[in-house]
Amino acid sequence: MTPTLVRNQPGADASAPADAGTRARDWAEIQERMLAPLYEAVYDRMEVGAATRMLSLGCGSGLAMLVAAARGAHVTGVDSDRERLALARTRLLPDAGWDDTPAHSPHPARRRARLLQDGDPAPAGADGSPYNLITVFEPIGCAAGDSEGLVPALRSAVPLAVRGATVVLTGWGPPERCATAAVLQVAARLADTARPPRTEPGRWRPTLRDDLEDVAARAGLKPDGSGRVSCPFGYADVGSAVRGLLSTGLFDAAVRATDRSQVEKEVAEALHPYQREDGTVWMPNVFRYLVCVT
Repeated sequence: MTPTLVRNQPGADASAPADAGTRARDWAEIQERMLAPLYEAVYDRMEVGAATRMLSLGCGSGLAMLVAAARGAHVTGVDSDRERLALARTRLLPDAGWDDTPAHSPHPARRRARLLQDGDPAPAGADGSPYNLITVFEPIGCAAGDSEGLVPALRSAVPLAVRGATVVLTGWGPPERCATAAVLQVAARLADTARPPRTEPGRWRPTLRDDLEDVAARAGLKPDGSGRVSCPFGYADVGSAVRGLLSTGLFDAAVRATDRSQVEKEVAEALHPYQREDGTVWMPNVFRYLVCVT
């Protein structure tokens, strides 16, 4: 799968404040697919198929789960974003065989996939078997504090998997290999305009070389290989690019420090070097994944 150029919705007001539902739709319809090459590369390396029992932490609106299910895997997704989970259900019901039976239900799930609200117990895969693959496809290493909630989530998830299960962590590649890093610097600059200046979770920061290894160490995981994947961000126009990028949450601190209209204006200006003659926007990026064992 490759990134798809997505057109801005006719009549959409790009300067209007985005509610949670709009933001989740922008993520699902525009931004999420930019990471599809990362999903495919990880699944190829892990040989994901019918024998795979996968737990997806931070599953979002479910694209990575859909790709794994298409390969025959049994998948369970957990996310704290209710709007994204709702879109995952809308996207996948009923053909993909979702089962929303609570994990503590006396009636075990018999279908190939399941969605759970973050915090629900998930003692086994959707078919009743322990997990043998845990994935985290929400890239870390680009915002302050973005791994703080991940470490306890991993510690809770590992006992639900078989001994020696594989855990895959993903993150942004080196800033010099990611064109989007230059645009994300707008988020840091605008966040610094807050008075008094403050650092807060979610504020953009440059990716560090050992971000993934640091998370693995704190979660008690043993690294067992890594890889890099090209994930260019392609948009049909600047308006779609702005909406997609703001749906990631990496500009939230900037919006709080200024206002959404100001952030949208400056992000649009920062995108101009990446706009091609036909109006499309193209930004080459490299993402990294770390393979660990429990």
